[in-house]
Amino acid sequence: MRHLIIYAHPNENSLNHHLMNTVVETLRSRNQEIVVRDLYQIGFNPVLSLNDMQGQRMGKVSDDVKTEQDHISWAEQITFIYPIWWTGLPAVMKGYIDRVFSYGFAYRYDQGIQKGLLKGKKTVIINTHGKSSEEYERTGMDKALSLTSDHGIFIYSGLEIIRHLFFDKADKASFEDLDIWRDQIKNLYSEQVLNY
Repeated sequence: MRHLIIYAHPNENSLNHHLMNTVVETLRSRNQEIVVRDLYQIGFNPVLSLNDMQGQRMGKVSDDVKTEQDHISWAEQITFIYPIWWTGLPAVMKGYIDRVFSYGFAYRYDQGIQKGLLKGKKTVIINTHGKSSEEYERTGMDKALSLTSDHGIFIYSGLEIIRHLFFDKADKASFEDLDIWRDQIKNLYSEQVLNY
């Protein structure tokens, strides 16, 4: 299976980077094809410009966006790995969605009906956040995140979400937490490879 990993965190020593490495190592151990797009490392420009907007209306995108769209077209499964900051995507990931998931590539309207164009591709989302899962549930933030990201972005674009993993209290994670999370990731990707 062709796996694309879209990753956003500036710190190579972060928990997110550790989780990304776990995904990569698990897939490599099963001889899967992998491409990693580290948005900070490649210096992806997240700013949706007027030129971008005008180009999208005409079905034209800039070279950097075309490169990312080619990676998405190539992939059979896409993994998004990023922290939840201010109850949403980091700016570079939001900008990636704004620019790369463009009209005519990720979605379009047919006679007023929205159509996701990334159908047939599976996705896994891996997020870390500082608050506890209990607090997210108590405040309704878990449902809000599912609505805005899962439905508002990924499902809207036609992606099939296999799993959305939330790793909570990430800034206070213990070694035991890391082992549990690593095992969850290994099991998830092992099952995906076996079931493909």
